[in-house]
Amino acid sequence: METRRDERLAQLINALKRSDKLHLKEAAALLGVSEMTIRRDLNSESGPVVLLGGYIVLEPRSASHYLLSDQKTRLVEEKRKAARLAAGLAQPHQTLFFDCGTTTPWIIEAIDNDLPFTGVCYSLNTFLALQEKPGCRVILCGGEFHASNAIFKPLNLQDTLSNLCPDIAFYSAAGVHVRQGATCFNLDELPVKQWAMSMAQYHVLVVDHSKIGKVRPARMGDLSHFDAIVSDCRPDDEMVTYAKAQQIKLIY
Repeated sequence: METRRDERLAQLINALKRSDKLHLKEAAALLGVSEMTIRRDLNSESGPVVLLGGYIVLEPRSASHYLLSDQKTRLVEEKRKAARLAAGLAQPHQTLFFDCGTTTPWIIEAIDNDLPFTGVCYSLNTFLALQEKPGCRVILCGGEFHASNAIFKPLNLQDTLSNLCPDIAFYSAAGVHVRQGATCFNLDELPVKQWAMSMAQYHVLVVDHSKIGKVRPARMGDLSHFDAIVSDCRPDDEMVTYAKAQQIKLIY
């Protein structure tokens, strides 16, 4: 029999499908209970939802990855705006690849529920968003699970991915720089990102404006590889000039 605690945990898990963390105060307001009640819920027994540093997350993370997570969960409305613009590129019956990250689920949410498409993904939060789309055939690329960024790193890229040629690949990045290209925090993400960059027919980089000009440790590739860069507002002049020279479409 489901208890009230179970119901609250289910609501928290559903909320975390759109972001990899939720502040304790936000969770209390969402559920209409006190922060102490949520603390008791999470402390009473082990489960898929835990409290770390005042934030609720789906799985345990190291302190270093948690700080990186902070970088990816700011500017939610800006991410949603960019995501809505990107979602407008999807057409019926296409195969769409969705990268990991906290922006990508917003792209999926913005896709019309009546649109039939195949969604290819390799991260937990993206999979959870895709499985809610009634017109979507979901393909999750399995492998070793990495809790720090909730991705499945394939043990052998030939198992599933070699059989797929997406029409559009939607990428996330933590840094977008005219010289250093598109970068992210985690090296573990690179094999699937680079598979998509080699196999998809159209490449779309989707980022909020805070990522422009930043450089992170793991390099995805040159910006010239992307057909379009989508953001919530106009990039700086250097990026605009570079995109024009490289014939990259800017959407904002």
